[in-house]
Amino acid sequence: MLAMPAVSKVTLLVGAAPAGSNYKAVFQVREGCQNMLTMGIAVRIPVGFEAASPYPKAGWVASVRQEPSDDGQSVSVVKWTAASPEAGLKGSYPYDFILRGKLPETAGPLWFKVLQTCETGQIDWNEIPAPDTSIKDLKAPAVLLQVRPPKGAATAK
Repeated sequence: MLAMPAVSKVTLLVGAAPAGSNYKAVFQVREGCQNMLTMGIAVRIPVGFEAASPYPKAGWVASVRQEPSDDGQSVSVVKWTAASPEAGLKGSYPYDFILRGKLPETAGPLWFKVLQTCETGQIDWNEIPAPDTSIKDLKAPAVLLQVRPPKGAATAK
């Protein structure tokens, strides 16, 4: 891990979607490596998000692989790696990394943990707040997608 404050965050362009729908996740990455290039982005796919598939990005190599999680289960990781130093992310403009998949049938939060690899070191955007708290005080918050009840679902009154 780089020893630096969280200068920027990785965010979703659209942070909510209906349960059971196909979802196009647009992760926006701003410079978080201070004055260094970002050379890799790896998104750990949360349980319930199915058939994750990356969109290609010019100058980057995309892949999907299985890795062990903290609880011993296997999770999918979608990764983009800069093909050359010239393709590395620089500046403070947002850069988009896109993947698609199917959301779970039930509503609730989905947290995507994102590993940002810099020229030297990395930032692991993996902190998830305790229930009923916010991400404001976290140094490296994971990316939240709010899965809403499906359209047309009855709501309790």
